[in-house]
Amino acid sequence: MHISNESFQEIIEGQTKLVVPEKSITSTVPPKEPAFFNPKAKLSRDFSIIAYGAFLKNFEGPKNFLEGLSGIGARGLRVANELKLDNVIINDLNPSALDLAKHSKKLNILENVNFSENEICRFFSEYSTKGRRSSIVDIDPFGSPAPFFDCGLRATIHGGLLSCTATDLQVLNGLFQNACKRKYGGVPIRAEYGNEIAIRLILGCLRIVAGRMGLEIIPLYVESNFHYYRTYVKVHKKPDQEENLGYITHCKNCGHRKIILEKNNLCDICESQNNIAGPLWIDKIFDKNFIKNMISKISELNVDKTCEKSLRKCLAESDMPGLYFTLDEIASKMRASPPKLNDAINKLQKNGFLASPTSFSPTGFRTSANIKEVITVFSN
Repeated sequence: MHISNESFQEIIEGQTKLVVPEKSITSTVPPKEPAFFNPKAKLSRDFSIIAYGAFLKNFEGPKNFLEGLSGIGARGLRVANELKLDNVIINDLNPSALDLAKHSKKLNILENVNFSENEICRFFSEYSTKGRRSSIVDIDPFGSPAPFFDCGLRATIHGGLLSCTATDLQVLNGLFQNACKRKYGGVPIRAEYGNEIAIRLILGCLRIVAGRMGLEIIPLYVESNFHYYRTYVKVHKKPDQEENLGYITHCKNCGHRKIILEKNNLCDICESQNNIAGPLWIDKIFDKNFIKNMISKISELNVDKTCEKSLRKCLAESDMPGLYFTLDEIASKMRASPPKLNDAINKLQKNGFLASPTSFSPTGFRTSANIKEVITVFSN
């Protein structure tokens, strides 16, 4: 198969055959022309298949999927092939990408896939009225998903799932604070747990947009991997009455961090000046029952072996206090070598504190202890 003298090859991802540009496989940075495909995002697509499968298992109603920015349609085609939905609609503005997606559809002999060549918000607007909305809506852009929150929410049915990817990590991690404030309505701070702050900023922005529309969002699962952040939220057609927007305070002097409803300029431990992130999402970011359903779904799918390990960390931290620590961060404060993660968690638990690993960092842990108590426990 040739388009614009570019060569293509057939690969298998999960249980699905995909026709992809050859340079996407051979180049260090996948080219955007003639169509974009990132093989390194396979893990993200694996998690999506697990999450969508877990969601659909208990969803009553038409099982439909809208993919607003599909590229070659890898995620949408896998959804159609591996989860057996009623209808999957793949949309992109690049006709070459859609041609590849159509060819992959034929390879997999799929009857439940249709295609659209449109700007994403125009595409979603076609499915934003009663009887047309979708049970799952997927937004996977280059950069920020924030411009598409409004139309994505409108296209999601009551009780449906909206999933969004963000790849503007420098903005969300505090390198360009003004840009983050413009895009997400909140300010980040640079910290060891910056990926969690970033995801809470994304959810906070989505919550503000949803609130303006009289909608409620409930985070079910979030993911931080490689060069992207991804959020999965259930959408309800009712006003959100919860106090789930607030701030994160971080003391650069002692390292104390806290999730709060109102701003607090002074550190509770050392009374130094706090750095403040937000406004952002301050409620839970994992739904325990949903994570359990994701884990039980894995045996039915062909996904990366690391998925279950990561999800078991999510399950362990689903009821834990917000904001994690890293072993290197604590060791630096103590001027000592970092302990092993399991030893650190066991030590905290034996001293009466809640503690668990976190999916956000291989050396990270969550605990009910503050940083002063963590250092005291580790020192003994």
